Amino acid sequence: MWDGTLRADYTAAERFMRRRETAGWIALRLLAPPQFAPHALVGAAMAYFTDDVCDRGDEVGRRRRFEAWATRVRTALDTDTATHPLLRAYLHAARVHGLPRTWADAYLEGTHAELDFPEFEDEAAYQRYVDVLTWPGAMLSTGLTPHLVPDEEFAASVRLFTDGFQRTDLLCDLAEDLGAGRMRLPKSDLDRYGVTRADLGSGRDTPGVRALLAATATSARVALDAGDRLVGDVPTEYRPLVRSVLALTHHRLDNVCALGPAVTHRSVRDNPAECLRLLVRARRADQPPRRPGRSASYPPAGAAVEATGPRPWGRSRMGTVTAAGSDAPTR
Repeated sequence: MWDGTLRADYTAAERFMRRRETAGWIALRLLAPPQFAPHALVGAAMAYFTDDVCDRGDEVGRRRRFEAWATRVRTALDTDTATHPLLRAYLHAARVHGLPRTWADAYLEGTHAELDFPEFEDEAAYQRYVDVLTWPGAMLSTGLTPHLVPDEEFAASVRLFTDGFQRTDLLCDLAEDLGAGRMRLPKSDLDRYGVTRADLGSGRDTPGVRALLAATATSARVALDAGDRLVGDVPTEYRPLVRSVLALTHHRLDNVCALGPAVTHRSVRDNPAECLRLLVRARRADQPPRRPGRSASYPPAGAAVEATGPRPWGRSRMGTVTAAGSDAPTR
């Protein structure tokens, strides 16, 4: 049985995810086996909350907040006890599912490295970034999933997916990154297509910009298609959830392709209605969800896309929320 404190901790994590990543929260609540959804939400909340700790403010403030949080996490992992609700819930979820602490340690190290984020000089630098940050972050939640293959093989499947997910995320957030003075596309890719940072920052629609974006989208497609093997790695009852995560990522990439070069000045966000349709299709375990617009080509300049605009949900309040047990997870 869940005691009152643990129920409140899990509820706080779910409320955070409902605000922070609404599409992911809906997917887990709609498609994950009921006994698994609370744990997956906790793992995802752990990754997103850690990311948010050092995501805003000046460099000194971000570094100070992260160091304090990292110390708190490592102490919790060392002692298997915590006073923070998210950490208590994460310790419990990791214990129940046998997730090694090495993934949490790796994610903290990767997040610390991101505080001094350099531009990617080439593809190898980008792949190192996926290895040290994106992959461990994904394993905090995905790694909790029961699987039919050895741990190492399952982790390798997650690595394939995270490559596609990360590259899609770079495209979705390209406008936001450019506005903040960051460039997360590999410099070697810009050079290959004769694109300058100024071209992207000014939103220029040139053949080189279109070719760069199309090539990046194609690379994301290839990695996501390779990551499809995750579906066969998990028990049948978990496959609709895995399908939905893959389909939602493809959907975001479709929206990037529809927006074209305008993605340099308009961030891509989820279309809730379309996401819901994808999730409903993913529930049909006997067939994969349809993936419209699989071509990486771009429409004529000026094509519209619905899934744009500001996030409709808020930022982190995990540090202050005190959740009641009314909608706490059940076991």
